[in-house]
Amino acid sequence: MTTKYLFFTGGVVSSVGKGVTAAATGLLLKERGFKVAVQKLDPYINVDPGTMSPYQHGEVYVLDDGAETDLDLGHYERFIDIRLSRVSNFTTGQVYAETIAKERRGDYLGGTIQVIPHITNEIKRRIGLVEKETGAEIVILEVGGTVGDIESQPFLEALRQLRNEVGRENCLFVHVTWLPVIGATGEIKTKPTQHSVAALRSIGISPNVIIARADQDIERSLCDKIALFCDVEKDAVIPMKTASVLYEVPLLLEELGVGELMLNKLGLKATLEPDMRPWRKLVDEVKKEKPTVNVALVGKYVELQDAYMSVREALKHAALANSVEMSISWVHSADLEKDKGWDVVKRADAVLVPGGFGSRGVEGKILAARYARENNVPYLGLCLGMQTMCIEFARNVLDHEDANSSEFDRSTEHPVIDLMLDQRSITDMGGTMRLGLYPCLLQPETKAANAYAVPSVEERHRHRFEFNNAYRTEFEKHGMVFSGLSPDGRLVEIAELKDHPYMVASQFHPEFLSRPMKPHPLFVGLIKAAKEKAGK
Repeated sequence: MTTKYLFFTGGVVSSVGKGVTAAATGLLLKERGFKVAVQKLDPYINVDPGTMSPYQHGEVYVLDDGAETDLDLGHYERFIDIRLSRVSNFTTGQVYAETIAKERRGDYLGGTIQVIPHITNEIKRRIGLVEKETGAEIVILEVGGTVGDIESQPFLEALRQLRNEVGRENCLFVHVTWLPVIGATGEIKTKPTQHSVAALRSIGISPNVIIARADQDIERSLCDKIALFCDVEKDAVIPMKTASVLYEVPLLLEELGVGELMLNKLGLKATLEPDMRPWRKLVDEVKKEKPTVNVALVGKYVELQDAYMSVREALKHAALANSVEMSISWVHSADLEKDKGWDVVKRADAVLVPGGFGSRGVEGKILAARYARENNVPYLGLCLGMQTMCIEFARNVLDHEDANSSEFDRSTEHPVIDLMLDQRSITDMGGTMRLGLYPCLLQPETKAANAYAVPSVEERHRHRFEFNNAYRTEFEKHGMVFSGLSPDGRLVEIAELKDHPYMVASQFHPEFLSRPMKPHPLFVGLIKAAKEKAGK
């Protein structure tokens, strides 16, 4: 079968839900029997988001092969339940770096290097890698940003060229746009969408489908108006009201006939009858009245909750598995250092300390770990959250008052967290950490082993500092259990407290492998312990 392409572009504003819509559409197509792959094209000039501030970019989502990617790839994996690779995300920075490297090698035989054809050819080459690597029958491509951004122009031009090369019958352009509301009149306006489509058409692309987003119901007459002014068939304008539950989006799109619409326009016929019952059951469970447990998330970037997108979703998945409502209290770790925010932590049924980089707010995370340990509050630490748990233990149980990570204090006498041996000669910051999927052996009769219920697992990593094995024996003598180790026994992967309801922390990032239908065991264990603490 000839590979078909679905191109998703965004209009009017960013953060319009394009990634979620693309992911949900991928699910509908997979349910109809097609092998689906997804790719995100990011127009920024950074090589990848790995060195970007979470305030600028949000979460860095790590794949099995160690690629540091956009958070939308988390949506793709969670909705479609597929495992992506580094070909599923690339940036302007990567495109230009590769093109310039070829020019330096003389690959272009002294020719003048231009955006067209050299940059657009490199974009098309990278798009082609998805089908080659995955053998997908349908490739979904999402172009980051908004139509009209100068950064996205080469990507859109490359898609225009690709449409002509693979055949118009094998491509579908889906434009996800926003319908603003005038506050004084409560009137939904279509004019920004018309301008957005006009900008797209000015570069030679006419959308085949428009998904019109709004926070309120969209009347059919408005959709007909959009169809008229944007030269799109009436049945191809899809009104998409903001869903109250994220995982309801595939159900809404299914009800609106989007799956069949896409197949009809691509000339395809479903080989399977879509079964959306698991998703309906999931959404019904979300909406059901349930007792609430409160989790204090003590982080460094809580002002932008997208920095913890996968953590938040993994907590939701675990709450559903435990038949409870989950409420997150966002606590800035730096506030705890100033004796602020403790009332929120003390009201919580569990404490979660996620990853992060740099010394800002670290002492607050250490204080949160101490509070959880001393008060038997369920605790889950992720990456830096494991390291701060170990630092706190060394200071307050082992009496090493200046214990620290050499990341934060190079002169500490007790570097219980230290730079990994294979990281010590590295000077570049980008893409140089321990990244991607690594095996972990679980120690029998531990909380971690009981949670996973298997002897070994593979988890995704993103770190360059690790537990210092010089302290392992001393920690174990005082009640710390290293319940997950690398196969050679050198790297501590999971640490937990023996005499505590649930104080477990991992060097890896379990949130990246949690799925709505398959919640991650460590998160399930945390919420179960929180539920028991709350007596619910």
